[in-house]
Amino acid sequence: MIVFSDLDGTLLTTAKTVSAATWRALDALAGRGFDFVPCTGRPLAGVAAELLAHPAVRYVVSANGATVSELAEDDPTAASAHTIHSALLDRARALAVLDIARDYDVTFDVFADGCNYLRRDLYERLDEFMSEPDILKSMIDTRIPVDEDAGVTIRRVRDLERVSMYWKDPADRDAILSRLATLPGVDITRSYPTNIEVMAKGASKGSALAWLCAHLDLDTREAVAFGDNMNDIEMIRCAGTGVAVANAEAEVRAAADLVCATNDGDGVARTIMDLLARSASATEEATEEN
Repeated sequence: MIVFSDLDGTLLTTAKTVSAATWRALDALAGRGFDFVPCTGRPLAGVAAELLAHPAVRYVVSANGATVSELAEDDPTAASAHTIHSALLDRARALAVLDIARDYDVTFDVFADGCNYLRRDLYERLDEFMSEPDILKSMIDTRIPVDEDAGVTIRRVRDLERVSMYWKDPADRDAILSRLATLPGVDITRSYPTNIEVMAKGASKGSALAWLCAHLDLDTREAVAFGDNMNDIEMIRCAGTGVAVANAEAEVRAAADLVCATNDGDGVARTIMDLLARSASATEEATEEN
């Protein structure tokens, strides 16, 4: 078994913490020798250091599947992680997205090199685009304000993972999505109701899950995946067991094999412990038969 899980709205509580029950579930996975893979829309640098340091975590899928990283055994930090797979966004297409975004009152995040860069004046206006305090704090904490236009950022970074924007007016959302639909070579998703995320064509958490399973010589049927939002659907469908938390969007619940308790109800932790118990029972039965 290998477990993939989204973070925000899925593994993490609403307050963006890892519960005691979740830590115990991760300990149980490590004790059985199973990998736990954070699979997030966040940049790698936005994944909590204590989660990266857990012995069950050796790999991280970040930026919605644009990057798969392997953590160093002696220094399991974002700074020391090694990229083992990437599905990068073409700069010309990112600039085309930026040209569209300039016509509307939206933010414009540039995910690159494991970080998330946002023009400072937009960074200082984040509270206009997000009213939920816990999410707003997370947005502030996981972005690096820069004193340059997003076009400059896009041109100067090494590995361009994705771009995204938060909107305030649904009319702007609809207009942007309509124009993005004519742009070839990109996929569009979202992780919150008020954002738009632009990836390279074929880049997703699902494709990253499939790649990592192949890299580890595992069948995707051995994978368990947890999620709550639209950017999790492909991952949930790709895994042998796709699980939606009860607070997931309706489309995500419909795509899942199972629906567990909410993120605040330790749904991921409880499901992991149940699956481990079933696995142990099946192993015991097989041993007795032999």
